[in-house]
Formats: sequence, C-alpha cells, structure tokens
Amino acid sequence: MSEPTTTANEPTATEAPASGEDLAQVTRQRDEYFDQLQRARADFVNYQKRAKAQADADRVYLVKPLALDILDALDNFDRAIESARAGGASAIAEGLLMVEKQFVAALNKHGVEPIPALGQSFDPNFHEAIMQQPDAHHPEGTVVLELARGYKLGDRVIRPSKVAVSVRPS
Repeated sequence: MSEPTTTANEPTATEAPASGEDLAQVTRQRDEYFDQLQRARADFVNYQKRAKAQADADRVYLVKPLALDILDALDNFDRAIESARAGGASAIAEGLLMVEKQFVAALNKHGVEPIPALGQSFDPNFHEAIMQQPDAHHPEGTVVLELARGYKLGDRVIRPSKVAVSVRPS
C-alpha cells in the first residue's frame, strides 16, 4: 500500500485546517512574545547604562581615603605656616605655602575642593559647629571662624568644616 502524498501547503489527515480564530490567537501570542523580547532588550540596555554610570561614580569616589590622609597633612602644613610666621621665619612660611598650594591643586585635579565657610550661613550639611561666639557684627548663625577647613569630593562631603558660629551677645 502506498502512502498518500501531500504538499507542504495541504493539511494532512491528522491536522485540521487552521481556523481564523486559531490564526488570530497564534498571531496575538506571537505579538506578545515579540513585545516581551523588545522589553527585555530595552531593560538590558537600561541596565548596562545604569551599571556604567554606577561604575563611573564609584571610580570618582575611590580617591576619598587618599584625600582624607592628605587633608591631615594639609592641616599640619597650615599649622607649620602659622608657626613659621609667628616665629618670624617668613621665607620658610612662603616655602611651606607653595608646597601646600601644590597639594591643594593636586586634590582639585581629582575633584576634591574646599568647602566655603567663613562668612557663610551655618549649614549642618557642610559645617560642624565646634563653638558659639558672641558677635554683634554678623547675623546669628553666621560662620565667624573656621577652625579646620572642610572638603568635598564631587557632591559629597568628605570632611565638614569645623567652625565657630555667631550668636547675639548677651
């Protein structure tokens, strides 16, 4: 007995011809799968962008521990400069000042900047109040003395300024 031959377009005896309803259902399913694929691709592209942005941000803030160590040395340079000036060694003070400026320039190159404090309104996000000082010449809450300079790295404070804040004299 020979088997019946069918062409690719003809349904076999075991297959029923596709109805319009079945075809619409398969088309909807195909469209849903295609939509899911497009969303997955877009999600992956967005993930890649977020991961790259996070890695870039992390790279910027890697300098923080080194900057904090250098800031301690800068504080000592400030003390040495003041001591040299007080002792009448202005040439030594000028030399120390030049070295200090080089340190500050190197830090600036990597995004570390001093926080302005003197004459500013006290801001707890940037300043740490160490003391209050009666002052009739400045409005209350104004920074009148900077005891230790603060620094920020990009938009993050790595060390707040230690300041004295004005209060009304009693």
